[in-house]
Amino acid sequence: MSKLVIVESPAKAKTIQKYLGSGYEVIASMGHIRDLPKSTIGVDIEKDFEPKYIEMKDKKDVIKRLRDKASDSDYVYLATDPDREGEAISWHLCHILALNEKDNNRITFNEITKSGVEKGISNPRMIDMDLVDAQQARRVLDRIVGYKLSPFLWKKVKRGLSAGRVQSVAVRIVVDRENEIRDFVAEEYWSIDALLQKEKSKFEAHLHSGADGKKISIVSGEQAESILKALDGAEYVVKSVKKGTRKKQPAPPFTTSTMQQEASRKLNFNAQRTMKVAQELYEGVDVNGVGATGLITYMRTDSLRISEDARYAGNAYIKSTYGDKYLPEKPRYYKQKSGAQDGHEAIRPTNPSLTPESVKASLTTDQYKLYKLVWERFIASLMECCLQNTVNVDISAGEYTFKASGYSVKFEGYTVLYEEGKDEDEEAQKALPALSVGDVLTLKKLTPNQHFTQPPARYTEATLIKALEENGIGRPSTYAPTISTIISREYVERQKKLLVPTALGEIITGLMKDMFKDIVDLKFTAKIETQLDNVEEGKLQWVEVLKKFYGDFDKTLKSAEQKMDGTRVKVPEQESDVVCEKCGRTMVVRSGRFGKFLACPGYPQCKNTKPIVTETSGACPKCGGKILLRKSPKGNKYYACEKGKECGFMTWDEPTAKNCPDCGKTLFKRRGGITVCLNEGCGYQVVAEKKTKKTTKSKAKANSEE
Repeated sequence: MSKLVIVESPAKAKTIQKYLGSGYEVIASMGHIRDLPKSTIGVDIEKDFEPKYIEMKDKKDVIKRLRDKASDSDYVYLATDPDREGEAISWHLCHILALNEKDNNRITFNEITKSGVEKGISNPRMIDMDLVDAQQARRVLDRIVGYKLSPFLWKKVKRGLSAGRVQSVAVRIVVDRENEIRDFVAEEYWSIDALLQKEKSKFEAHLHSGADGKKISIVSGEQAESILKALDGAEYVVKSVKKGTRKKQPAPPFTTSTMQQEASRKLNFNAQRTMKVAQELYEGVDVNGVGATGLITYMRTDSLRISEDARYAGNAYIKSTYGDKYLPEKPRYYKQKSGAQDGHEAIRPTNPSLTPESVKASLTTDQYKLYKLVWERFIASLMECCLQNTVNVDISAGEYTFKASGYSVKFEGYTVLYEEGKDEDEEAQKALPALSVGDVLTLKKLTPNQHFTQPPARYTEATLIKALEENGIGRPSTYAPTISTIISREYVERQKKLLVPTALGEIITGLMKDMFKDIVDLKFTAKIETQLDNVEEGKLQWVEVLKKFYGDFDKTLKSAEQKMDGTRVKVPEQESDVVCEKCGRTMVVRSGRFGKFLACPGYPQCKNTKPIVTETSGACPKCGGKILLRKSPKGNKYYACEKGKECGFMTWDEPTAKNCPDCGKTLFKRRGGITVCLNEGCGYQVVAEKKTKKTTKSKAKANSEE
């Protein structure tokens, strides 16, 4: 019998074909093949929100191939991703290919390995309509919000705007934080540090309390000065020494959210980049000596569960590499967070024996970095705790008490391999010298330090994802596209790693809070997410969710249109420091098809426009002029000389602040960690991964020297 297996991507098809062998043909649907139409809302609200799906125009050839292959096959298996979206794609394939959705033709793979594929193919089931309905409910909800709210924003603010159920809440979170920062009033406070010495060892202690034993709050320089005078000539004596031991637990294996957060902190990957690379690692990579294999389990999950087989394999690696003492006496099980779906395992390596170094040659730089992160996190989660010897010391000085604390590592445990990244720097503790009660210490320096309370920090992608998860906004599959959307629509912009709301984002959020408070209410949005989860679990009908939502939403929309009849909100334009040479006005920043540009505010009388010029490091290797960052019509970055065609220099390589040691011209950074000199006839280059070796020159340079 000929059996057809339909997956979503060609990479996944290639890997699965290897394991299934002859008798099976594996082909890709290239994602969704049916969707709601783009030109209309595509939902019949009067008929219980019936969606009107159409075949996607750009999938015409794919659909024909799928139909031809299905008609030539004795049996068709639907093996799309194991989540709501994948279930919906399988359901749409059933309709496109005229299959019976009551047949046991649905298979899923939590991991694309030989055992994972064999397990999936041997356990076919019916399409889970609860999962399909949950996906349909989300799709229809988002379509209604988008198609009803966006025209309202066009009329009241400006054309081209869009509103989304989850994205609007994400923007609100960023805007609210910005308002907190603006409203923050800094308060002055002081601290006093003593640099003390015992024999040859120096350490720091911090003023803690006064004669009453209560913690001192120093609010002014005058108060600090008064304390310094009181401490003049005081003897510093060790009053108490408390020693102890503490355990540091390893972090659990990754969920989608924690993987995105850690990749942001440690690898500087944005969420979209992280998920793209994770998808590649899940679908399969051609590994030397192994062949095509999936390296990690399914990457859209909020579960902390791992299989016992994976635990056994991970423990075996730890035992053989580090020894028995690095394994805990009892296996560690992590408690699921409230509301976790637990449909899949946590994200882990499919085969712990495939270490990052053993597969590095087969991976791209990004794949290696993320696989290393996933692999180390998983192995560390199985390892013994880190044990630390702690010491807390009270030191008397007159009527005041100073405190010092420190620790030393008694047993490194899991930290020999991996430690979780932090969003903010923590104060480092250092080991203290051996101290005993009654020790008299030498004061080397007494330092008053002025401080001011700091406003809350702006969000990064990592902390925004954390906030979305903690508030129950969105689900594992939505974090990356949500952040990508609010940035691409210019409601939020990145400033280095920080997310800052634009004037447009603040205007839209203010309008939404005034007119559509439920749409941007965190608790309301979380409640909708819980209802969608209930649909997935078969506890709630998806049409009921939509009916309840739409009744209130429709009333609110009509009320908003009445309240704002004849009103239009103006978005303040961002002024530049560039003066229009045609009319003398200060030019403003505007957005177009290809990004931001400078325009004269005197339009239509003055139609002068200019590209936004961003200077970079270094100098043009041809003429010595400034190098400017430019964007192509498709939005791709490139670098060119400020003199344009007069010079003619342009490159995709990023200029650096370093100069070539051979010719003195600017060095450029190329993909793959290569630094090159673009001065014609030089040819100097160095590969970042070969830092320990002498700088290597290109063949062109070597040949010229011969």
